[in-house]
Order: sequence, then C-alpha cells, then structure tokens
Amino acid sequence: MTHGMGYKRSGTASIASVVIPHLRPAEYKRSRLPRNRRTVNRAYGGVLSGSAVRERIVRAFLVEEQKIVKKVLKIHKAKEKQSSKS
Repeated sequence: MTHGMGYKRSGTASIASVVIPHLRPAEYKRSRLPRNRRTVNRAYGGVLSGSAVRERIVRAFLVEEQKIVKKVLKIHKAKEKQSSKS
C-alpha cells in the first residue's frame, strides 16, 4: 500500500504548484521525469510560487527604499539644525 501523491506546495502559502507535476517522491529522482520538468527556472525555483517570489522581491525593495528615505531625512534634519545655528 502506498501513500497518496500530494501537490508541491509553496513555502509561504498553501497554494499548490500547477507547474510541477505531483508524483511519488521516488519518481522525481528517477529518470521518468526530465530535470526541466522537476523545477522552475527562477529564484527559489520549485520551492516558492511565482507570486511568493515576487512578494519577497517587492518587500526587499521597499525595505531598502525605506532605509534610503530615513538616511535622507536624517541628513536633511542635520542641515536644518546647522543652518539654524548659524
């Protein structure tokens, strides 16, 4: 008796991956499935869904932008203090 085959799921959401077929674990390792069908050609390929990867990229970008804005505001405040002292 064998266990049922589950879908590959995204790491952050419970969304089943449509791109990667659901097979028995041993069938992924054997040559039954070509390598280009076992994974997805992107960052975190086959582990995270495309929307999850996009969300991570956007979040990282916004965090970096937030750091830049904080730095610029700090410099701007320092210039205002220096000009008010003069």
